[in-house]
Amino acid sequence: MDKIALGGGCHWCTEAVFQSLNGVNKVEQGFISSTGNHSAFSEAIIVHFNPIVISLKELIEIHLHTHKSTSNHSMRNKYRSAVYTFSRGQTTQVHNILKELQANFDDTLITTVFPFKAFKSSQIEFKNYYYSNPEKPFCTKYIAPKLKLLKTQFNSSLKL
Repeated sequence: MDKIALGGGCHWCTEAVFQSLNGVNKVEQGFISSTGNHSAFSEAIIVHFNPIVISLKELIEIHLHTHKSTSNHSMRNKYRSAVYTFSRGQTTQVHNILKELQANFDDTLITTVFPFKAFKSSQIEFKNYYYSNPEKPFCTKYIAPKLKLLKTQFNSSLKL
């Protein structure tokens, strides 16, 4: 079992996206901090996955396509476009994957690789948000379109 941490948009959205993937065993929703200038907590998830079933590259590719990974908008402090790594080897691997995947985007990716430092879990009422509340307006407006994109672009990676 491996793990990677991801930040992009709202963690309710990223949680639902990665809960939907085959090979993902657990998604922890909350807030992650890194080091230095990035020590403030930002919404993110930790994805526990089986690399035999789904690769790190595929997880990162899905991440890049399911949040605004080329947009440096005003909410980036709360929604850092990031991949948080747990080892030096993983950091090198993620940098190489991002370089390779840049070719799939017209605009420059702003997603940054940070060392993982700390995690604060979301409150229990916000966990499993989409799958507990799929009819809520936030879910239908923001999360359902991301899941639809998964079905069209990454259908082979979805849980049945």
